[in-house]
Amino acid sequence: MTITINIDTIYCLTLNMKIAFIGQKGIPAQTGGVERHVGFLVRELNKLGHEIIVYNRRGYTPVRLREIDGVRLIYKGYINNKNLASITHTFLATLDVIRRRVDIIHYHGIGPSLLLWMPKIFCPKTKIIATLHSFDYDNEKWSPFAKFMLRLGEKVMLATADGVIVLTKETHDYILKKYGSETFIIPNGTELGPVETDSILKFWGLMPNKYILSVSRLIKLKGIQYLISAFKHLPTDMKLVVVGNGEYEEELRLIADNDRRIIFVGNQSGDALRQLYSHAFLFVQSSEMEGMSLSLLEAMGHGCPCLVSDINGNRTALENTGYYFRSKDINDLEIQLKNIIDKPDETVKKGQAAFERAAKEFDWGQVAAKTENVYNTVLNRVNK
Repeated sequence: MTITINIDTIYCLTLNMKIAFIGQKGIPAQTGGVERHVGFLVRELNKLGHEIIVYNRRGYTPVRLREIDGVRLIYKGYINNKNLASITHTFLATLDVIRRRVDIIHYHGIGPSLLLWMPKIFCPKTKIIATLHSFDYDNEKWSPFAKFMLRLGEKVMLATADGVIVLTKETHDYILKKYGSETFIIPNGTELGPVETDSILKFWGLMPNKYILSVSRLIKLKGIQYLISAFKHLPTDMKLVVVGNGEYEEELRLIADNDRRIIFVGNQSGDALRQLYSHAFLFVQSSEMEGMSLSLLEAMGHGCPCLVSDINGNRTALENTGYYFRSKDINDLEIQLKNIIDKPDETVKKGQAAFERAAKEFDWGQVAAKTENVYNTVLNRVNK
């Protein structure tokens, strides 16, 4: 059982640590919120003076970098199968990290946490931190056996890790009620401030403030089908830009039905993605389930007005600085979109309010400092 501590105010003697990250596909992020989370977090931890190792899946990045922003990258293989890729890569990464004498191993996700017992046995002086990003077993893409193993991974995480990080109070309360375990609450983060350049927009024939933006993996659970269906009925010359790819893309294109206003641009990252956030009229996050959407926080951090499904994770992030629609309700989403388009001045004010909230609550520097405090708390707890 972990211990409740206010990580905003705790003071620990901070020492330079050697920290390994396992569970992500890799960095620089090509897809996925976990990968973007890890990429930003390790960059900030490196700035704080820590030695960082990140395990990448072999072939994940187009160029095999050995280091990025001072962070060391180690590549391991995996079985290229939907149900086996994550666990096999985690197994090989864990075998490797055991021999490296790191201070902290930080696992990301309930699936990779199935193997937390390995370093506990073979390097007991190393402390194990795990981040519970989301309840992956709720995703219908997984087989019944895979869902069983993911639920088992959650149990192993809570029983084995020296500290567990969750993104929201809702998840904290759920874990406390179900397992009787306390966790550390640290939200996702975001880069702050819009960018002035808009050169990438011309590539897709876009104009600033004349498009609605969606950024996510294209899987059914993300609810892009509701957004496309609602947008098709709007009498507007705005465009809908769908960023991301995934197994549901073909179905989404069928739903779009060759509407020329709907543009699929694939995965975007770095400056291209920042430009898309910075110059959008509105960001829409229509997911059925989220822990704390990194895409939503990034939109807020760029001052982009936000319309989101009224699920708890979105309400925790946005609070009263944006707009909501009833989750899975296409008609309500259409009504909200029309109302927002008809009130552009109010929308600008919402974008500014969202930015101010992001700057106060979700800066990556703050996230890294809180994570560092968790590491120190666990190390000090054991060493006293």
